[in-house]
Amino acid sequence: MPGRRANRWHTCRVPPRFLQLADVAEVLNISAAQVYALVRSGDLPAIKIGGRGQWRVEAAELEAYIARMYEQTREFVSTHPLTRGDEDDEDEEDGEGGQA
Repeated sequence: MPGRRANRWHTCRVPPRFLQLADVAEVLNISAAQVYALVRSGDLPAIKIGGRGQWRVEAAELEAYIARMYEQTREFVSTHPLTRGDEDDEDEEDGEGGQA
């Protein structure tokens, strides 16, 4: 049945190789403007394509960026031990400051 085989291929979804900046923003839970700043600073490699110069980030580059940020965070945490004052700062960042 040739028709049945054709349908099987149409239902397989291959993840996109390149992501729009809005998609990257959603993955990282940040704004598109912040993603654009990461791209323009060179922290997050991207390419410009098409006549209108649309930015695209390769999925592998996004994963590599995330891995680098985990490594940087591990290094930061290991060289900056948590103190009581840091715990209070964290609560304030979450909007759960101890003030009533």
